[in-house]
Amino acid sequence: QVQLVESGGGLVQAGGSLRLSCAASGRTFSRNVKGWFRQAPGKEREFVAAITWSGSSTYYADSVKGRFTISRDNAENTVYLQMNSLKPEDTAVYYCAATKTSGGIPTSRRAYDYWGQGTQVTVSS
Repeated sequence: QVQLVESGGGLVQAGGSLRLSCAASGRTFSRNVKGWFRQAPGKEREFVAAITWSGSSTYYADSVKGRFTISRDNAENTVYLQMNSLKPEDTAVYYCAATKTSGGIPTSRRAYDYWGQGTQVTVSS
C-alpha cells in the first residue's frame, strides 16, 4: 500500500506564493505519474497538474498554466507544486495523487490509484 501525505498549505494573500509537498511512503512506484487535484467547496474535484516519472513531461490545467509548477524528486519519493501569483479562486483543498503505472499523463481522477488526505489552501483578496 502507498501512503501520500501533503503539506505546505495555508493562508496567503492574493498575488502570494505557496509550495505544496507530497511525500510517499510504503510500497512506492518510482515509474508512475504523480498529480495534483483540488476541490473547492460545492465543486467537483478538478485536475491541476501532473508529471511523468522521469519529470521530463508535465501537464497543467489552463487555469493554472504559467503560475503553477509541478516537480518531483524520485530519490525522496516527493512531488511538489509551486504556486505563484495566487488568486482567490485558487482556494481549495489540494490533493496529491499517484498512479501505479507510467502510461501517459492522465487528467481524470479515475486514472489515479492513490490519494493523499489533502491540504487546505486559502487565498484572501
